[in-house]
Amino acid sequence: MASTSSSSPQPPPAAAAAASPGAASPSEERYAGAGGRPPVPPYVKAAAGSLGGVMEACCLQPIDVVKTRLQLDRTGAYRGIAHCGATVARAEGVRALWKGLTPFATHLTLKYALRLGSNAVLQSAFKDPATGKVSAHGRLASGFGAGVIEALLIVTPFEVVKIRLQQQKGLSPDLLRYKGPIHCARTIVREEGIFGLWSGALPTVMRNGTNQAAMFSAKNTFDIVLWKKHEGDGKVLLPWQSMISGFLAGTAGPVCTGPFDVVKTRLMAQGRTGDIKYKGMVHAIRTIYTEEGLRALWKGLLPRLMRIPPGQAIMWAVADQVMGLYERTYLQPVHV
Repeated sequence: MASTSSSSPQPPPAAAAAASPGAASPSEERYAGAGGRPPVPPYVKAAAGSLGGVMEACCLQPIDVVKTRLQLDRTGAYRGIAHCGATVARAEGVRALWKGLTPFATHLTLKYALRLGSNAVLQSAFKDPATGKVSAHGRLASGFGAGVIEALLIVTPFEVVKIRLQQQKGLSPDLLRYKGPIHCARTIVREEGIFGLWSGALPTVMRNGTNQAAMFSAKNTFDIVLWKKHEGDGKVLLPWQSMISGFLAGTAGPVCTGPFDVVKTRLMAQGRTGDIKYKGMVHAIRTIYTEEGLRALWKGLLPRLMRIPPGQAIMWAVADQVMGLYERTYLQPVHV
């Protein structure tokens, strides 16, 4: 009996592990190496971003109006942020500080949904198949790709409409060329063609691609350095922690992409017919530098810094909570 049992063939270790009821599959082992949980689906990240965009738009629209007015000011009519805001409110009413809110809120909602969703899809394509982790280069490429996609599909046409509405002075509909966002879009298409809604597309692509490459990488880095939060580890940051990480991640982009933002605004404001002052991105940069000086390429930087980092703070505070709720409720950690 003893010799019979000792001579019985034993299953190889791999087969034994596979036969064990509690053994993890290769995909589960990959998730375990990435932090213990499957990733949050792109559609959940898209929904989280859209909710964050609504909150951001309602809070920060006045700063965006001031930024646009400062960037379009060629004569020095405004002496700074406070003077610009006060002048607009005094001459046009406080409601004027929320001009363009409808396209701005819609634009942010769709933009953040597309940004977070497409970034999640691109990151899954750049993940290491063995570990399930995304390298620093993969995170940069995913962010840049998400910025390019949002710039072409969402940002450019909505910002063209928003800027045309914001540059109008006064509140009386009879004195305004554009009566609202839909009328504005229809007028642009009728007078300038469908591509009039994509005026300034190239600097917008450059601005958004660079911004998102830096933002997604920086947000992940700050989460790790400040809060020991790794993607997929099941830890949910407190709203104030998400706000700090989002605020810090949103500061670098405006400084680096200031000229692209100024040129984008000028090209979108002038349209494609009538008095064409700027023939394109490079020509606009040269013209602004020659006529107004180097500092003019960073016009509106301070209100951008007053809007974008706080906007990222608000958006990430909402988005992280939504994604964290989904992760706690539906994604169970993998045990190996």
